[in-house]
Amino acid sequence: MHAKDILIDGYNRIKEEVHAAVEGLDPDELVARPSPDANSVAWLIWHLTRVQDDHIADAFDLDQVWLTQDFQKTFGLDLPRHDTGYGHTAAKVAKVRVDSGDLLTGYYDAVHAQTLGALREVAAKDLERVVDDRWDPPVTLGVRLVSVLSDDLQHVGQAAYVRGLLQSA
Repeated sequence: MHAKDILIDGYNRIKEEVHAAVEGLDPDELVARPSPDANSVAWLIWHLTRVQDDHIADAFDLDQVWLTQDFQKTFGLDLPRHDTGYGHTAAKVAKVRVDSGDLLTGYYDAVHAQTLGALREVAAKDLERVVDDRWDPPVTLGVRLVSVLSDDLQHVGQAAYVRGLLQSA
């Protein structure tokens, strides 16, 4: 098995978990927060998708799906257009509201498709390419891809936990 096949499998698992975390939740459940400072399912899924979109686009010199497929307009959030949710306060988390889970999964699926398209073209030597030299050591494509995978899995796990709290209340 090639490294890119392992990465593709990992990113496919994120997609499965995103759909499972959102499925069947109504708009009120999607934005419900276990406490005033906690994140909602909607925010967690939006954030992990924005991070994946931003980081994959940057690493592969692609346009962000958020901007090119009008998701920024469709979501209509009162946030800067390049906002990924990093460092959001409780007040900013509350701004991430959706009318349905289909909007979240639709955006995720579009980002996922772009991610898989990029991953299918990756050769082993590409994983060593430096994509961010602001760090010491500089970040390679391989490290960035694993970092996004790890971050997304953590956030989708958090969304599943919040969903479980909502359903047990």
